[in-house]
Amino acid sequence: MTRARMMRKILVMLGVTALAVGLVWAKEETQGTLVSENSVQCGSQANGKKKTTDVMCQEYVIRTATTEYHVRQEKEGHKEMLPVNAPVELTISKDKMKFKVNGKSYEMLIVSEAAAPAAAAPTPSPTPATPATAKP
Repeated sequence: MTRARMMRKILVMLGVTALAVGLVWAKEETQGTLVSENSVQCGSQANGKKKTTDVMCQEYVIRTATTEYHVRQEKEGHKEMLPVNAPVELTISKDKMKFKVNGKSYEMLIVSEAAAPAAAAPTPSPTPATPATAKP
């Protein structure tokens, strides 16, 4: 086997490996729910000499099956309120989340994430007491 042919085989193998890794790391769309919306302080704005006003941002909590994300708009892009308890289709890329609510797309910055709280376990019904049996 010539050296050029061997190099070609190695490059082909590297290309196939890179393609396989790329497919594994491809973005998957995840389902979630927009759980809540809060107004939070996200900065301040100077109004003159030594006077500042707090700037408020909308922070949304989006919950998937395993994780709860807190997201904020990166730039002041939209002013409308998003509906709470609405289903969300989302993808995550680094520190940004792209999601759709009611067919409209949004891109927001992930400010925190945590494990989703476990679903409330049903309370077991009390078992009836059994009468004590007397031993002779």
